[in-house]
Amino acid sequence: MNATRYIAPTGIDPIMNRIFNVLPKWGISVMGSRLLAVRGRTSGEWRTTMVNVLQDADGTRYLVAPRGRTQWVRNIRVAGGGELRLGRKTEAFTVTEVADADKVPVLRLYLKKWGWEVGKFFEGVTADATDAELAAIAPGFPVFRIN
Repeated sequence: MNATRYIAPTGIDPIMNRIFNVLPKWGISVMGSRLLAVRGRTSGEWRTTMVNVLQDADGTRYLVAPRGRTQWVRNIRVAGGGELRLGRKTEAFTVTEVADADKVPVLRLYLKKWGWEVGKFFEGVTADATDAELAAIAPGFPVFRIN
């Protein structure tokens, strides 16, 4: 899997993205979703998009980019963090990017929780995939641990 992989929104996706990006602004979370705000790497302006915040059994939280190397991924790599917003609540955070070799359990958990929503971006790989199958796709799915 290519580390520069990116799947652009198509069809009805841009319309749905606009609708779902409004929900966290109104304080409505869909299964833990938040509005991610990250400073643009060249403009310095805040850029926002809805994300699914994944929490494992130990309480560690992650951001997974199912579409690959998106603009928010490129921005957060430069900024080193951002804000998670829900209604009037804002949580500033920093991130550490997870190495490809350590992504397998995170990707599996992400697919268990949100495979119904994001499965189409995983090209047939599901939560039931072998560790080897998840390891093979790991480079195409940026993962960040929220600090």
